[in-house]
Amino acid sequence: MEKLTSFYKNRKVFVTGHTGFKGSWLVSALLSFGAKVYGYSIIDHNKKNYQTFCDYKKVKNFYGNILDDKKLYLAINKSKPDMIFHLAAQPLVSESFIKPKLTINTNVNGTLNIIECVRKIKKIKSLVIITSDKCYKNNEIRRGYKETDRLGGDDPYSASKAAAEIIFNAYLKSKLINLKNLGVATARAGNVIGGGDWSKNRIIPDCAKSILKNKKLVVRNPNSTRPWQHVLEPISGYLILGKKLRNKPKLYSSSYNFGPSASQTLSVKKVVDIFFQELGIRKKMLRSKSKFKESKLLKLNSNKSNKKLLWKNTWGMRKSIQETAKWYKQYIFSKKKLREFTLSQIKQYFYD
Repeated sequence: MEKLTSFYKNRKVFVTGHTGFKGSWLVSALLSFGAKVYGYSIIDHNKKNYQTFCDYKKVKNFYGNILDDKKLYLAINKSKPDMIFHLAAQPLVSESFIKPKLTINTNVNGTLNIIECVRKIKKIKSLVIITSDKCYKNNEIRRGYKETDRLGGDDPYSASKAAAEIIFNAYLKSKLINLKNLGVATARAGNVIGGGDWSKNRIIPDCAKSILKNKKLVVRNPNSTRPWQHVLEPISGYLILGKKLRNKPKLYSSSYNFGPSASQTLSVKKVVDIFFQELGIRKKMLRSKSKFKESKLLKLNSNKSNKKLLWKNTWGMRKSIQETAKWYKQYIFSKKKLREFTLSQIKQYFYD
């Protein structure tokens, strides 16, 4: 991690979707490493939540739609970054049923726009495109999906992420991306939890909201299992991947999974139990029917990332849930110190 920190110190890094959940944690980690961070995002009403723990005043902020290719190009060209992390997306499966066209347009054409910008701006040395574990055609197999498995999607969100992956692969295999000077990869992760997430229809935000609003917790699928991981787990993978692409683009330009061991899963009910145990609160769950189709099981095989990138999932599921609960406890009782607490979790993860 010392090598990772020294690599990013004073490096110019451009992050799309920097005011989102993952984006805010990535920005916070980069700032802690001493990177010069530039961000591009839509003006999102959720930003007020993320700025409680992410210091956007230390970021050169550009605001615009990822679909506005001219505005995006001007922001990147003005920033002159060495590296780009592309996270801008419509990130919710449930929202994709309500706004399918917006979801597909944002996730597919937004990715296409960033690839085209990078092709035109020659000084950029690496691009990490964040997609999702839901890019795979999900037959709910137990072994965990490998990077070579079939892509697909039975909902607009999953289909959009699979399509983005296919476009990336076409550019790579057609040699439209010059790998002599530019490293490009996609990163697939899912079931990410962590402090600061207030998204709809996600179990941890629902738990936190039930406390803040003093309401009963409603759970759709308590017996569904997922390989849960803290947001810093995939972010560490993105950072390692960005560094590898920068130094050896031909060797590392590809697709990578970032997730816990395929043997690890926890049910939604167990996640809720651990979360409230950490907070010392008893909460009764009420079950409701889901308004949209959800996978009961979705796992990734991360052997490629483990071996080729020397990345590993280090906190484990129980600790990830506990650290997430600690963040929300801090939010509930001492919101003024959230930045310091978030930074302490980043330091704990990367340096302890």
